[in-house]
Amino acid sequence: MRAGEVLADGFGRIGEELRAALDGADDELLVRRPDPHANTLAWLAWHVARVQDAQIAPLAGTEAVWTAQGWAQRFGLPFDDAATGYGQSPADVAQVRAPADLLLGYLEATTAQTLAYLERLEDGDLDVVVDEDWDPPVTLGVRLVSILADDLEHTGQASYLRGVLDRTA
Repeated sequence: MRAGEVLADGFGRIGEELRAALDGADDELLVRRPDPHANTLAWLAWHVARVQDAQIAPLAGTEAVWTAQGWAQRFGLPFDDAATGYGQSPADVAQVRAPADLLLGYLEATTAQTLAYLERLEDGDLDVVVDEDWDPPVTLGVRLVSILADDLEHTGQASYLRGVLDRTA
């Protein structure tokens, strides 16, 4: 199995898990919080897709699907198109309001672009330095694992949050 295939398997799992976390969630559940500072299901799902999209697109030499495919307009969020959720306040989190089908549609489009990119990779590509601003410099393989880890972490948070919300309804 090639390294790109292993990474593709990992990125493919994100959608399966987020679909399960959002399954049957209405608009009210998607924005309910256990406390005023917690993330919402809607924000977590949006953030997972935005982080992946914003970081994979430059590696692949493509425009982010967020802007290229009109997802930014469909969501209509009051953020700059470059926003991914990093550093957002609880008030910003509350502004991410979108139905599950829109959230999952964006993730599916982002995943499709990610998988197309990973299909082109050769194992040796993973050793290429993509960011010299760190010590040691970051290779493509390290960056891809970092993106995958962040997405899986937030996907797990969404699964946990869904369980909490279902039990406290």
